[in-house]
Amino acid sequence: MSINEAIAAVRTLLGERCVQSKSDLDLHGRSESHFPPAPPDAVVYPENTQEVAQIVQICARHRVPVIGWGTGTSLEGQAQAFQGGICVDFSRMARVIALNADDMDVRVQPGLTREALNNEMRATGLFFPVDPGANASLGGMASTRASGTTAVRYGTMRDNVMGLEVVTPEGRIIRTGTRARKSASGYDLTGLFVGAEGTLGLITELTLRLRGQPEAISAAVCAFDDVGGAVSAVMDTIQMGLAMARIELMDAASVRAVNIYSGIHLPEKPHLLLEFHGSQGAVAECSETFGEIARMHGGSGFDWATRTEDRSALWTMRHNAYYAILASRPGARAVVTDICVPISVLAQAVDETARDLEASGVQGPILGHVGDGNFHAILLIDPEDTHEAEAARAAAGRMVDRALRLGGTATGEHGIGIGKLDYMSAEHGDAWAMMGAIKTALDPLNIMNPGKLVPPRN
Repeated sequence: MSINEAIAAVRTLLGERCVQSKSDLDLHGRSESHFPPAPPDAVVYPENTQEVAQIVQICARHRVPVIGWGTGTSLEGQAQAFQGGICVDFSRMARVIALNADDMDVRVQPGLTREALNNEMRATGLFFPVDPGANASLGGMASTRASGTTAVRYGTMRDNVMGLEVVTPEGRIIRTGTRARKSASGYDLTGLFVGAEGTLGLITELTLRLRGQPEAISAAVCAFDDVGGAVSAVMDTIQMGLAMARIELMDAASVRAVNIYSGIHLPEKPHLLLEFHGSQGAVAECSETFGEIARMHGGSGFDWATRTEDRSALWTMRHNAYYAILASRPGARAVVTDICVPISVLAQAVDETARDLEASGVQGPILGHVGDGNFHAILLIDPEDTHEAEAARAAAGRMVDRALRLGGTATGEHGIGIGKLDYMSAEHGDAWAMMGAIKTALDPLNIMNPGKLVPPRN
């Protein structure tokens, strides 16, 4: 590997858009989770697909790692340069290329964030529904197969990406998928790259499915005496076929942190936060029916919101829960982990996790997207205390073991990166080796985000 020669060649191509300042390198070496800093050797800012292809060709020639960067919100170390190399920052590729309102789809560049896309479409009556909480880039969301609060109704990125433009590890530009609503033509290469975490190529364009703005929206928050009652209400709501768009759980510890952080006064009990989309009549009926279901399971303190500003305040509170939990222990860092299980065993998984954390002395508020069986634990640690860090990682490992025992997965939406490599064999068996074989076939030089997702190479 000749990193200096590669950087010199990229600088000839991009000029001042090839950067090695300490501030840029440090920014692109950080993670929102517990991983130590791992800065790249250089950061580059391409402005079009052709430049990305030329950058990758240079890196392939010199066998230099290439790491894609959207906004840096990934939680399993996906965007950090643990083996050095060149970080490709897509912030200058952030345009809407073509909005096809009649067909309800849009072509965008990967650096565009989901909030910026929805702001541009405000007058169209359309919106892009996937909401992971953070204002992440759409390319990063596709690369990690993101989902979030609205997945229970609108699906994950896997369900909403129709096609891609990708620069391959040898610097070729390919297109996957079409704007047609279905296809039986060949391998599903779009599905292969969605969730590949940049290990198979760099996404330079996305075609996304859009949805119509609902006629009516109603949101609510409701307290329960225990998590079991809240999850039972969720199960009944799903089985009744109510048109939920979001249904979120916060445990008592999460509510306590949010109260302090946001200056609100929710009872310090487990809460469900939910939202219904549909016609005026359907939303009113769903809201009433949910109220009856919740009361059957001990729900109380209903607070319904139909005004946009009230609903925005509710979901801002939920999206800020991570920062509220961090603030509850000043100076702490978080081992942020998630698992996903069948909805019928969700209460069991949450209860066992809570009891495990209490027994192990790990401070770990729980919250999650309970409508699809996905929940998170924010395990707070003193970054200088190796005992705490080891205890938190062990607890996170037991969460995964629990999820697999109950028929679930090691991660519902955070992805693998380096943080969950150790669990892939247990979940996938020989299929994990097949993932490695695909990586080797498409990226024989192992330059695309090496060390992540697939088995390490010998």
